[in-house]
Amino acid sequence: MEQLTFFHDHTMLILIIITILVGQMLLSMLFNKFIHRFLLEGQLIEMIWTILPALILIIIALPSLRLLYILDENYNPMISIKTIGHQWYWSYEYSDYKNIEFDSYMTPSNELKSFNFRLLDVDNRLIIPYNTQIRILTTSTDVIHSWTIPSLGVKIDSTPGRLNQSNFFINRTSLLFGQCSEICGANHSFMPIVIESISPKFFLKWINLNQN
Repeated sequence: MEQLTFFHDHTMLILIIITILVGQMLLSMLFNKFIHRFLLEGQLIEMIWTILPALILIIIALPSLRLLYILDENYNPMISIKTIGHQWYWSYEYSDYKNIEFDSYMTPSNELKSFNFRLLDVDNRLIIPYNTQIRILTTSTDVIHSWTIPSLGVKIDSTPGRLNQSNFFINRTSLLFGQCSEICGANHSFMPIVIESISPKFFLKWINLNQN
């Protein structure tokens, strides 16, 4: 997600420069009285305004292609987690460990604490370690859902009978919120996702505690 934000800023800076330059040239042409009755061609300026946009497109395209490759590639994931969409809650399975699977329901409004977010908190969070390459495998048992964490730049459809995958890497402790972003029925807006990123040491303790 950081790389996506950097690419957005990079592209916007180029667009702002182009807009200012073209606007300044338009205003200059509108308000000056320079004329040339016998002007037929200007090969130098035509060459410049053909080559310059091509170079600008290359400057935008190269980081874009790099990002597409990074987003699509799974770099030897250290942990694989399976997430299953139901109407209307999520189930998680830690397939690298024995007997660790649980359902994650939205916390009801009457059970919310003062520090909880309404319609975003869940009873069982997805616990993952930071500085670890995570692979998410997702599917659904009924209709199409979408497992989405905007702050991670992850949005992946959970389709019945099909297994989709995505990957991400978190570099700090954090609490990340998301929701199903596919219209999946009456309670579509009541199946949030919460990721809790903790240190690998505490993650191993959590694994041992839940395996026992």
